Amino acid sequence: MSQHNVHEFENPLEKDFKHNWVNSSTFLFYLTVFCVTAFVLGGCYGLYTHRYKGKPKVNVQESTQYTPKYK
Repeated sequence: MSQHNVHEFENPLEKDFKHNWVNSSTFLFYLTVFCVTAFVLGGCYGLYTHRYKGKPKVNVQESTQYTPKYK
């Protein structure tokens, strides 16, 4: 009993990126997911490094406050 291999002569175009839409669409999907994830994480990191660090102590003239004090 010899086994006959049907895929003995494969078409080289099946492995080509532009001729096999299943492999190319899968690749483009994962590439898009990776790029969007990298962009979102990069934006979050940028916002984290330039975050607001707190309320600074600012010297305000007494005459410009809500209840001004004059000399």
